[in-house]
Amino acid sequence: MNTKFKKILSFGAILASVGIALSACSGKKQDTAGSKSSKHSIALITDSNGVDDHSFNQAAWEGFKAYGKEHDLKQGKGGYQYFQSSSAADYTPNFNQAASAGYQTIFGVGYMLADPVKAAAKKNPKKNFVIIDSVVNGQKNVASATFESNQASYLGGLAAAYTTKTNKVGFIGGAKSQIIDLFEAGFKQGVAAGAKALHKKITVQTQYIGNFTSTDKAKSIAQSMYADKADVIYQAAGNAGNGVFQEAKDYNQTRPVKDKVWVIGVDVDQSNLGKYTAKGGQKSNFTLTSVLKGLNVATKNIANDAYKGKFPGGKHLVYSLKGNGVSITKGNLDAKAWTAIQKARTQIINGKIKVATSPSK
Repeated sequence: MNTKFKKILSFGAILASVGIALSACSGKKQDTAGSKSSKHSIALITDSNGVDDHSFNQAAWEGFKAYGKEHDLKQGKGGYQYFQSSSAADYTPNFNQAASAGYQTIFGVGYMLADPVKAAAKKNPKKNFVIIDSVVNGQKNVASATFESNQASYLGGLAAAYTTKTNKVGFIGGAKSQIIDLFEAGFKQGVAAGAKALHKKITVQTQYIGNFTSTDKAKSIAQSMYADKADVIYQAAGNAGNGVFQEAKDYNQTRPVKDKVWVIGVDVDQSNLGKYTAKGGQKSNFTLTSVLKGLNVATKNIANDAYKGKFPGGKHLVYSLKGNGVSITKGNLDAKAWTAIQKARTQIINGKIKVATSPSK
């Protein structure tokens, strides 16, 4: 064998060795990535309104997308995904489907999913579960997240008090529950505080839809309130609250901007729902402000804890004004209202203002 041929064989052997090494490294990287994706995958089980409800579910889903972006995870198996529930009958099957698909940390959105979360957690002890807006005790693989929405709703009440011209405002709730009690209680206390500061007497009309889906009923209630001279309505009604926005739009389109009525948004920034064209062709917006419930903060933070191997199983996490677990947007508030709101926010965080958790009778 000549020297030239030996060199060719030797070079070929080196290439082959390098190729094998690279192949081994490549395979190891892919295996690690696959394992990482499975280990850190998250699933969201919605209530019957879905992730495009402009409210509760959408806020939770925004946290999922932010988590996926931060960790370069894609929507779908091995990354992050939602399972849409059309009714309560879908909750348990959706939890089972998410667990079977390999998702490691599974979130249930809304207090109505508490029992399905309990059952799924018992059935799948090696997976993580999260209940939003309720508390599951005694299960080490379940984390609970609730929100002091009464605090942010107090600020919404101040916004209404400082904005109303008629001294009549409204509160429209979805289904009566301890969760919605927080919104109503905080709002009414904030209105009362604003009225006292402004030396005014302000009336709060309150009605409930009975569910979180009936947009037509919400629209009808809003129509009645606006007809009775309420000029600011705070709605805490999930998807049904879209009916309040539709009524405000219909009402405002027939009037000049100076005579507009307002809606206070909830859960997410709902300013996009307040866009309209007033009588005379002027573009305007009737979303006064939005009371934010930080579901996006909660879902992302808990998912990140799981990612780090520190899933808060067995713990009850409470999100408040401190740390922006709940908050309020500046929206279309004037300077006087915003100054009062910022002052009250600080006082609530410092404990100088105690906000009620249930409406006074």
